[in-house]
Amino acid sequence: MRVAAVGHVEWVEFADVVRVPLAGEIVNTRRTWFEPAGGASVAAVQLAKLAGGHGLFYTSLGDDELGHRAKRGLEELGLTVHVAWRDDEPTRRAFTYVDDAHERTITVIGPRLEPHGDDPLPWDDLRDVDACYFTAGDAGALRAARGARALVATARVMHVLRQAAVPIDAVVGSRADAKEQYVDGMLDPAPRYVVRTAGAHGGEWVAEEGRHGRWQAAELPGPRADAYGCGDSFAGGLTYGLGEGRGIEAALQLAAKCGAYCFTGHGAYERQLRDPDA
Repeated sequence: MRVAAVGHVEWVEFADVVRVPLAGEIVNTRRTWFEPAGGASVAAVQLAKLAGGHGLFYTSLGDDELGHRAKRGLEELGLTVHVAWRDDEPTRRAFTYVDDAHERTITVIGPRLEPHGDDPLPWDDLRDVDACYFTAGDAGALRAARGARALVATARVMHVLRQAAVPIDAVVGSRADAKEQYVDGMLDPAPRYVVRTAGAHGGEWVAEEGRHGRWQAAELPGPRADAYGCGDSFAGGLTYGLGEGRGIEAALQLAAKCGAYCFTGHGAYERQLRDPDA
């Protein structure tokens, strides 16, 4: 399996606390750590782990210290990172509380940087990819990503999906998040599948021809840690399953396992699933 992701990165500082402070309150952290994360990079690493430890990642970063640290960090996690460097924008940062309720609370700092189809990146390599996940970029980047055997995209970039007008194998949205909604007729051509997640309640899927179903959240393989990266790991698992040729129900079972494994680790990458047949 050859896998890839196209999208954004954030340099994330994590703070482990008992609870998120109330307005005006001061809390002490138990520990802090940093790592390159964000939706596309988390999914890219999950894809790489399922594919035996290697994947491609197309992104954009500020040409600054944090941008170069992010690239090195992602390479250490098994990715070949193709970067469109921006010298006029800083690398996006984020601050994330993880608390005793196992929740993550995120503050994003700075604009999201996105790769463009006219950036001098090896876009043609995506034609040899089995599975690709897309979270950010322009229409040209999405059209390049369509070279993959299976293409999955987040519903957060509906404007790009409409502009590119390419077939999408699955659009991943949310039943609760207003920023991740898909309504029938939004895209032409229509996606092969629309997947709507509902966290611990699993979710539902609808096929282009009208078939539909639900899936249940997978059993956790250990104690809860924090929820950071669970949804992105889910998306990575779904992308891998569809690229491997699994049917939608089997691909969603794999995706649910990826989300569950991530929930038992701190931060994005500590406990991501490595065996697609686990």
